[in-house]
Amino acid sequence: MILRRIIAHFRKQEWTAIGIDFLIVVLGVFVGIQVSNWNAAQADQRRGAAYVQRLTRDMEADLATRRGEAHYYAAVLESVVRTNALLAEASPDPQALVVSAYRASEITFSPTTRATWDEIVSSGDIGLLPRAASDGAVANYFVLDTSRLMYDLLQASDYRRRVREIIPLEVQMALRAGCSDVRNEAQQIVGFMERCELDVDDAAVARTANALRADPQLRANLQYQYSNAYTAHANLSGDVVYLERALAALRGE
Repeated sequence: MILRRIIAHFRKQEWTAIGIDFLIVVLGVFVGIQVSNWNAAQADQRRGAAYVQRLTRDMEADLATRRGEAHYYAAVLESVVRTNALLAEASPDPQALVVSAYRASEITFSPTTRATWDEIVSSGDIGLLPRAASDGAVANYFVLDTSRLMYDLLQASDYRRRVREIIPLEVQMALRAGCSDVRNEAQQIVGFMERCELDVDDAAVARTANALRADPQLRANLQYQYSNAYTAHANLSGDVVYLERALAALRGE
């Protein structure tokens, strides 16, 4: 329609009308571009808000998990120290030694919830997050899967292997049933049982305690286990700090 009018004005050499029509076309294109840009910006804003909501939910879940893991490894660390003290006693309580030695070898793991973050990175949408979050507050947390690294470290420890070689299967089964981990509804480990009840013969517990005390390498392995458990507790506590900072950045705090 506009094109036909311009051609008609051009044939009649109506220059003023041609200028007005041309201006209308330019303004129409300009307005169309601005509307398109505004729509794209609104779509980006909605997508960014959705990312923030999902990422916040993921990281809040991880924060609860990491706090639990840090607490768990603090208990493992306490068991390492207590086992060392009991091994130094002339006549330690057999059950206390067996329980403490076993708990000092315990490990836990919860994977990082990173599906949303990986989607943001792969789509190149990091810039849609709040500036404070996109500048590194969130990325710092996802650099390493601390829980997995600490799990692998402690799973391969010489102390864990040696203790579980020494403790007979029947005693390990009793420990697992009445004196080991507490799990939540999602089957995540959240701590140790407060009450420890071993449904096993006292003589078997005494033999196990004596075997632990008699092992020539156990004390040395236990000392290195202290270093591993301390590292796990410290690193997971660090994750808690990263998560708290990242969540504050996502919330604009």
